[in-house]
Amino acid sequence: MYIGSTGERGLHHLVYEVVDNSVDEALAGHCSRISVTILADGAVRVVDNGRGIPVDMHPIEKKPAVEVVLTVLHAGGKFGGGGYSVSGGLHGVGVSVVNALSSRLDVEICRDGYVWRQSYADGVPQAPLERGEPTDATGTMVTFWASAVTFETTHYDFETLSRRFQEMAFLNKGLTIDLADERTPAVTISDEVGADPVDDPEALEPRSVSYCYDGGIADFVTHLNSRKGPSHSSVIYFEFEDDERGISAEVAMQWNESYAESVYTFANTINTTEGGTHEEGFRSALTTLVNKFARDW
Repeated sequence: MYIGSTGERGLHHLVYEVVDNSVDEALAGHCSRISVTILADGAVRVVDNGRGIPVDMHPIEKKPAVEVVLTVLHAGGKFGGGGYSVSGGLHGVGVSVVNALSSRLDVEICRDGYVWRQSYADGVPQAPLERGEPTDATGTMVTFWASAVTFETTHYDFETLSRRFQEMAFLNKGLTIDLADERTPAVTISDEVGADPVDDPEALEPRSVSYCYDGGIADFVTHLNSRKGPSHSSVIYFEFEDDERGISAEVAMQWNESYAESVYTFANTINTTEGGTHEEGFRSALTTLVNKFARDW
């Protein structure tokens, strides 16, 4: 299965896939803010200020491009010569899979001077793409209700999403990611056993967080070392980009007083927990340079 499971991990992966599409717009330089909201009825809404999913007629499928993106695998902007140069997620299958695994999905697009809307049920369009009122704005809003038939649970964990989006904000410097929870938490407190529960007013307030890091992964390292006692005040940071080969790299590091190392590597914003040639190359180069410095010194 494309999302890995039908449990809580797979459920949250639906949100990540929709957000990853918006992040791709940010990586391409067309999006500066992504807002994610868990609605009171359990749906999730993702809004970005990117260019908006294309709405013109697809030359081969003979239907609007947004409908192709939402119903056909490998139809996203991550495929073909005109796609994104950098992208994350399931590489073009993400949004169509989210649509297929949702009992309902609504998409609203601001593009080409108008607002465009379309609704789906179990992955099937319920009506043709509708052109609405004029607008000068651009962007995409996707609202989906995960299928209770497919998933073991449809309850989203705020902290799980918050941690993921904070990491995404670190990896995409300057990008703002907002997360809000409009559900009413079923939280009560009691002073003694057997006493009537008393609602905690603060606990019942909707939760929200917002992440934006102008320093990118340098701020990430500062965050990771905040309780480990940094050995030097500044974070070592450098980046490289080769436009001809379409390759870019960022490195941020700082030694601390702990005995265990913490190494986090990412490829196209995806956490490569098992390492890879990029991590091996970095370790080899760093070891070589430190040894050379020690010998020369």
